[in-house]
Amino acid sequence: MSASNRMLSDEEVRQNETKAQTVLQEYDKEARFRVFDKKWIGLLVSAIAICFALYHLYAAYAIPFVTLKHRSLHVAVVLCLIYLLYPGWKQESRKKLSLSDAALALASLGTAGYIFIHYLDIVNRGGIPSRLDVAFATITCLLVLEASRRVAGWELTAMAGIFVAYAYLGPYLPGDFAHRGYTFGDIFNYMYVTTEGIFGDATAVSASFIILFIIFGAFLSKSGMGTLFNDLSLALAGSSKGGPAKVGVIASAVHGSINGSAVASVVTTGSFTIPMMKRVGYRPDFAAGVEATAAVGGQILPPIMGAAAFIMAETLGVPYVTIAIAALIPAIMYYFGLLVQVHLRAERDNLQGLTKEELPKIKDVLKERGHLLLPLILLVVLLMMGYTPTLVAVATIIATIVIAALRPSNRMGFRDVLQALEAGVRDTLGVAAACAAVGITVGVFSLTGLGLKLANIILMMGSGSLFMTLLFTMIASIILGLGLPSIPCYIITATMAAPALSTFGVDPLAAHLFVFYFGAIANLTPPIALAAFAGAGIAGSDPQRTGWISCKLALAGFVVPFIFIYKPGLLILESGVADIAIATIATLLAVLALAAATEGFLFAKLNWLLRLALIVAGILLIFPEAVLIGSGLVIIVAVCAFQYMKKRSVITTIGV
Repeated sequence: MSASNRMLSDEEVRQNETKAQTVLQEYDKEARFRVFDKKWIGLLVSAIAICFALYHLYAAYAIPFVTLKHRSLHVAVVLCLIYLLYPGWKQESRKKLSLSDAALALASLGTAGYIFIHYLDIVNRGGIPSRLDVAFATITCLLVLEASRRVAGWELTAMAGIFVAYAYLGPYLPGDFAHRGYTFGDIFNYMYVTTEGIFGDATAVSASFIILFIIFGAFLSKSGMGTLFNDLSLALAGSSKGGPAKVGVIASAVHGSINGSAVASVVTTGSFTIPMMKRVGYRPDFAAGVEATAAVGGQILPPIMGAAAFIMAETLGVPYVTIAIAALIPAIMYYFGLLVQVHLRAERDNLQGLTKEELPKIKDVLKERGHLLLPLILLVVLLMMGYTPTLVAVATIIATIVIAALRPSNRMGFRDVLQALEAGVRDTLGVAAACAAVGITVGVFSLTGLGLKLANIILMMGSGSLFMTLLFTMIASIILGLGLPSIPCYIITATMAAPALSTFGVDPLAAHLFVFYFGAIANLTPPIALAAFAGAGIAGSDPQRTGWISCKLALAGFVVPFIFIYKPGLLILESGVADIAIATIATLLAVLALAAATEGFLFAKLNWLLRLALIVAGILLIFPEAVLIGSGLVIIVAVCAFQYMKKRSVITTIGV
């Protein structure tokens, strides 16, 4: 049994696991899958998933089909598994497979079958579709939209439908939004037989990189990596002031980076960290907010960053390791801000950590499971050496199996390997369906030129000001992120906003990271904050209040993107040591000032005037001008000195 579980009674562990599963099914559509009463159907689904995983592992070394065939096969099998595993409506049975869903699963396979059989005819027709092309294109688009609705929610499906309507109604639209218009046949065919729609860049990344790294994450989980990070976090931070909250931050950061799902990460680590936080005195809504904020940050934390980094690399045409390096310091600043707020809250309310007797020892944790860190180290080393992400993913999967076998407690048998392959594919379904569905929206952008029009609108609203353009881009990202998963949100917003930001000379990588940050943070922003709501479900707190507290805790995430736009040195790339140092120190001080102002504590309680001064100082440090940076620094030093003297005065008075 892990150290984290030993702190709770068997009954508490069972209750927490039950509550976690309930919360996961409530807030994560991907957790609402069928558990078949007929064993043979379950075995069939497992066999399809395992074969699908093995195909992608093989394809990492030698793509067996041309691009369109490979991507269509990827989407077809994903759709097939979704219709087999996920009922269309809540009231449908989750034990039986309906005939309609079985038919949809077969039809899904037929979408790829048509491309395989008629591929040469499609190529020879040069984009002029036959009636049969249009029929299969229409069926494929509808299957993709329905599948994304089942696993990602109706928002993405509705958005794709709106953009298809836009492509059709072009001649009837006013002003700059008008265009020549396209028939439904033209629209759907464009989405189906080209690599600009359903089988575009997002699906390419899903079929090449994302599925492999999610399978890698499944193998890590199967080997006991989750237990390692929970126990290691306890050993490192559990005894400090507010220790359980810091444990939650560290453990959720790693979980979130590997599995890419904020809700799943909240439930996985929160089921044991939230009760511990409450036990040492943190309010339930604050405890839930800490867990949610840390889990969401995993999507911006290298080396894996969920899945968006792969799509970003493909879109920008840069190596994946370039994205990871650029994202490193901003991610550290995000978690620094969260840890500072957690610590200041513990100082303010005098919340203690766990006793030494309750905690595992670092050397014992590393002795038992420390070898499981080797696959992650190998991952970073191979990426830095320039190997392709696909080869790195396969190598680290194999390494995980071999390394886990070094100790009997972590060793994976043949059944464990098969279960990890299946789990990896199951975890891929939601991402892959979202990538296919967002391909329809992006395809409309490409077909109609809408992306350029929206970029011009953003520029017009920004009135020629970079700051205002960034502000409107942030708002657009958050609004889209309220209803969309972070990956589709990033793809759509980047298509609109990145061209607008480029007119101000903003580096494309910085622009894309800016957009992605706010798409991820939308998971914490009320009124729809799924990660925060999941944490609230475990903590028993008010969901909306938890969402607002999560936003406060994620304050660094709202500030850091503006800083790396104005101070590109924060992204390391193509910057001198001096620029990197100045940007990093300025960001660190800005995050510290805003965290202290938010918590109302720095050495001692802050009055409203000093809190306002720290907010002003934090904002001044965002901008690159030396005068503004110097002014912000002076304010912070003055407030720190005043608060420190205030604390010394109180200590002296008590001593007297």
